[in-house]
Amino acid sequence: MSIEHIQNSVKDVIAYLTENPKDALSTSPPITAVMESGLRCRATGEDGQSVVTDMPKAVGGGATAPSPGWLARAALATCDATRIALRAAELGISLDTLEVAADSVDDDRGLFGIDKSVPAGSLSLRTRVTIGAAGVAEKTLREIVDYAVTHSPVADGCRRATPSTVEVTIA
Repeated sequence: MSIEHIQNSVKDVIAYLTENPKDALSTSPPITAVMESGLRCRATGEDGQSVVTDMPKAVGGGATAPSPGWLARAALATCDATRIALRAAELGISLDTLEVAADSVDDDRGLFGIDKSVPAGSLSLRTRVTIGAAGVAEKTLREIVDYAVTHSPVADGCRRATPSTVEVTIA
């Protein structure tokens, strides 16, 4: 897609949601995860999209697919990259380089419940962005990244406590 196409699409969505704020709120369709075998799990969306996870052999998995934690970091990196590209396009800037890497510091004692003071999730996340656009000032590129990561849904979900519930059905 061209920068102009993305720019126009973003402008149209912003204009529509500004005029129709009630349409901005939505409930995402469910994604259902089913254990296939051992620790191999398939998550499927309502339109047939799917992704498979597995755990490393060290914890009893088959190491046949990325782990859920790897996918979480991939979601963070790709969401940030997408939001950066959207913001640049919105401003009419064509990026020559965009690379986003996400990593984390984790303590597996939390995953296995070994130490109750250690959370199961990551202790910290780091996102590294490499960005470039010919003729665009460094300050502008930094502003694009700052704006984008502030408005990245996955990054926001990682940084902000999100109310959640768990519903259990015994089959």
